[in-house]
Formats: sequence, C-alpha cells, structure tokens
Amino acid sequence: MITFEDLKKVLLTDYADENINIIIKAFHFASEAHRGQKRRTGEDYIYHSIATAHTLAKMKMDVPTIAAGLLHDVPEDTDFTLEDVKNVFGKEIAGLVKGITKLSTLKYRGLERYAENLRKMFLAMSKDLRVIIIKLADRLHNMQTLEGVRPEKRLRIAQETLEIFAPIANRLGMFEIKTKLEDLAFIYVYPDEYNWVKNLVQDRLKTETKYIEKIKKIAQRDLAKHNVSYIQIRGRIKSLYSLYHKLLRKGKDLNKVYDLIALRIIVPDVTDCYSVLGIIHKRWTPLKGRVKDYIAQPKPNGYRSLHTSVFTEFGKIAEIQIRSQEMNEEAEFGIAAHSRYKDLKNIGNKKNAPIWVKHLLDIQKTITDNVEFIKHIKNDLFLNSIFVFTPKGDVIELPENATPLDFAYHIHTDIGSQCVGAKVNDQMVSLDAQLKSGDVVDIITDKNRKTPNPDWLKIVITSMARDKIKSKLRK
Repeated sequence: MITFEDLKKVLLTDYADENINIIIKAFHFASEAHRGQKRRTGEDYIYHSIATAHTLAKMKMDVPTIAAGLLHDVPEDTDFTLEDVKNVFGKEIAGLVKGITKLSTLKYRGLERYAENLRKMFLAMSKDLRVIIIKLADRLHNMQTLEGVRPEKRLRIAQETLEIFAPIANRLGMFEIKTKLEDLAFIYVYPDEYNWVKNLVQDRLKTETKYIEKIKKIAQRDLAKHNVSYIQIRGRIKSLYSLYHKLLRKGKDLNKVYDLIALRIIVPDVTDCYSVLGIIHKRWTPLKGRVKDYIAQPKPNGYRSLHTSVFTEFGKIAEIQIRSQEMNEEAEFGIAAHSRYKDLKNIGNKKNAPIWVKHLLDIQKTITDNVEFIKHIKNDLFLNSIFVFTPKGDVIELPENATPLDFAYHIHTDIGSQCVGAKVNDQMVSLDAQLKSGDVVDIITDKNRKTPNPDWLKIVITSMARDKIKSKLRK
C-alpha cells in the first residue's frame, strides 16, 4: 500500500524547487471528502487517490496534474461537487478533474456505447493530454487491485485495459505503464495462455539471470578499462504479454527468443551511447541486421535507444540496449517525461501534434457510423506497429501487415494515386507485399496516372489509404 509519506518522498526529491503546497492541500481535501469510504479490497478509498498521484509524480508530471490525481474521484464519489473543487483549487485543476469525471463512465458494453465512450475519450485527449495520463495512472492502480472486483466486472475491466488503455499508453510512448497494464490484464483475459508462458519461462529465467549477470560484469570491466562512465547497468526481463506475442510469431519456440533478458546500459549523454556501442562490438560480434540506431532515427512515438544483439563467449546471443538517462525516462514515461516543460493542452489544435492524434480528430469529425468508426480505430490505433524507412531515412509507422500502397498513401495522396510499382530494400515487390520493420520502401510513380485502381481497396489495410482511394474514385 502506497501512503502519503511515499508520495511526499518523491515530491521532496524530484520537486524540491517547486511549490508543492497545492498537492498537500489536495491530499487533505480528498481525505476529508473520502472519509469513511472503503474500496472492495477493504482499504480506505483515499489510498487509491494517493497511488494515482504517486504514479503521476514518478512520471514527473506537473504539480496541477498530481493534485488532480488526488482529487479525481471527488465529484463522482463524494458529497463535494466540481464547483467545490474549482472554488478551492482554481480553474486549471478543476478542468482536469472534470475531464477525468467525464471519462469515468467509460464502459466496454455494447457497440454503440463502446463507440460513444471512445469518442468521448479521444475528444478529451485532444483538449488536454494530461487527462488521459491521469486516467492511465488511475487505471494502473485499479488493475493492481482488481482481485477485489467480482469476476464478470474483472474480465470487462481487463479487456478494456488490454484493448484500449494499453495501446493508448503505447502511442504516448509510455512503455512502463503499457507493459504493466498488459501483464496485469493478461492474467484475467487469457488465463490459460498466461499460465503457459509463466511456466515456460520459469526455469529458463533462473539460467538467463545468471548468464546476464556474467555479461554485465564483463561490460562493467570493459567500460572501466576505457574510462567510459555509466549511470546504471541492469538486466531487463521481457514482459509476459510481449513474450507471449513473440512466441506466437516464433512458432512457440522459446529458443528463438533472444531478448528474454536484455542488458540495459544507461549513460550520461548521447556521445557515451556510441562509445559504449563501439566497446561492446569490440568485445562481441554483432548479429547481422540486428544493430538498430533509434537515436539517429527515432521511432515515430519518440523512442530513442541503441539496440544490438551479439554473440558471446558463452555460446549464446545477448541483446544489449544503450541509452542516455534522458532517453530512458522518455522510454519509460513517454510524453509525460517532460510534461513540466511542455504544453500538453490543446495538442489536437497544434501543428506539431502527433500524426495519430490529428488522425483521431479527423476520424471523430468525418465518420459518424459507429461500426466504421471502431473499425478505423482498431486498424489505426490498436494494431501492433511496424517501422519502415523512406529512401531518405525518415521513419514511418504503419500497422502490421501494411503494404507498399499503405506506405505510399501515408506519404501523400498523389504518391499513392500515381503509384505504379514499389521497391523494398532495392528489390521490386508486388503492391500487396507485407512490409516488415526495418524495410526501406521506395515508391515508383507515373505523373500521368491520376486515378487509383479500384482493386486497391482489397489491398490496403489502413483507413487512411482506403479513405483516400475512395475519395479519388468518387471524384
């Protein structure tokens, strides 16, 4: 159980230069509002509010967001109103609490209700991303205490978490929250599969842990020898839900999974990242095609790191990730990592808003049919992503199974409509070929071609490409 003292420790460490009195005031207000209320787990309700705020503080969110985390259930579950919150804490904090209160009715029941609630959530996200970040922190603690909920409701909450909230966390680059939500939901949504994966890796993890410790000690010695400083070197165990999907792709063969445990090396700055990579490759031979530079070419959600898989003297392959402290915080907390320095309000109206946020807003406005709306959302937001490159080296994010035509329309409508062929990694491919992460895609166009082929509607999988093809055909 996380107490207010735990929250204060984080605040006094990470928020030493900021005025945290408003957070202390919010704690006392929420404690009074929730006095006498218990959760199904039997603990006082205020501990849920504290846990939510603690997660937000660990993510380094701004002070108003942490205060709103403490107050997020007050208008809905107590005798105090939103107006009371506004009178005591002001417009900004009350606005965040209002946003969370609107999302609190989100229920995974029935197509129409499901669609309307998704629309409501995405609209809230477009106005202020801090609302959805508070919701993710709230959902994390709800998942951690899900055992106290009746079975049918437990399954619904877990499904909703796996299908809606974890993908949103992923889109925001919040990988720590995403993996925690996935693993907590995995237990309830796919209990048999969860137990299979857990039992499969149990003995293997003991061996792998000893092995990665040996690699860690060798890396520490090599870095010391070359006078390269580091902040931390640690083993990272692959999450069970992520491992489950990888096993399905690898024919359920655990021996084909090289990154069950990876070594993560965190260093002071970018220059050190490349120095460490050179030292690692001097010691161990890298696998061909397994060196990935996400610092020079970050993923579209902002993820930056160096990845390499190497052959070691123990006759095994090890995956090593190298990143700076700043990159590590961004990888764990995503867009929330620097929220005290970035404006997350009105992101949907900004020119620099993420493409997927803009696309969600477009879908909100243009698609009124709820069946179509959900199909678009699941295609564009909730499918696993691949990362491919333009010939100039720009990174493009597409859903799994995307084709060169999806890529072409993602770049520009005219490039899609004028497409007459495609090269992937300098090889001619058919327009319905499935792209893979790391592919370099070059679209061949003919400017005399103005109209797309109607059969392309059977090839593309992204709603963006499909909509653009339909629009051209109508014209």
